[in-house]
Amino acid sequence: QGKDRPVLLVARDGERLFGLPLTSKDHDRDVEQEARAGRHWLDLGTGAWDGQGRPSEVRLDRLVEVDPESVRREGAVLDQARFEAVVAAAQEHLGTSR
Repeated sequence: QGKDRPVLLVARDGERLFGLPLTSKDHDRDVEQEARAGRHWLDLGTGAWDGQGRPSEVRLDRLVEVDPESVRREGAVLDQARFEAVVAAAQEHLGTSR
């Protein structure tokens, strides 16, 4: 097994789960460089998903399929308003709709 890669689960299609990658790395300092590389991030803030209480960012332009069997734990549940803001921002970058 490799390193756990945190994701924010945003959709389900039958048994298939879809998520957006999370990171505790701050991309605010290199936002222009990240955008040129096609990577777009949104500050998510802190939450129970990070045991060390670090602020997190969610990547808006990369939707990953997650095998339900590979989910090892639930970190936290995002409040509805924050979840909807993430989904709306991701839709802009992914060109999708609900």
